[in-house]
Amino acid sequence: MKTFLPKIDPAKRRWVVVDLDGANLGRTAVIVANKLTGKDKPIFTRHIDTGDHVVAINAAGVKVKGANKPKQQRYYSYSGYPGGLRTVTLAEKMEKKPEQVFSLAVRRMLPKNRLGRKMFKKLYVYAGPEHPHGAQKPEPIDSIKRA
Repeated sequence: MKTFLPKIDPAKRRWVVVDLDGANLGRTAVIVANKLTGKDKPIFTRHIDTGDHVVAINAAGVKVKGANKPKQQRYYSYSGYPGGLRTVTLAEKMEKKPEQVFSLAVRRMLPKNRLGRKMFKKLYVYAGPEHPHGAQKPEPIDSIKRA
């Protein structure tokens, strides 16, 4: 018996759009990560990229549960130099770069290898409702629960 290996044509990948306005950050990131990896398809294969392209709009309207989480959750970046550790809270990052908050949440749910990096390139996040991917005719996802 031979193992079935799906043949993925890049032109056949679907495009989906996710409206993040009022959506929960973690729950929505799980759904988007599953779309990027292809886990929602019957042809899912762990070592092959079978996922779809995902366009996330209204990233500035994403919500987090917990009253103190925007003040307590921190994002760290280190320059490599002594004294180069920078910390930013979730509230500060949501004011300046809300699309980066959602991108990081999804990226950390993907595999930590070159396949995960390839999957992450199919995610497009925008702070507002406008996006330049209208020609691909993305289909909206309705399974997002609002917070």
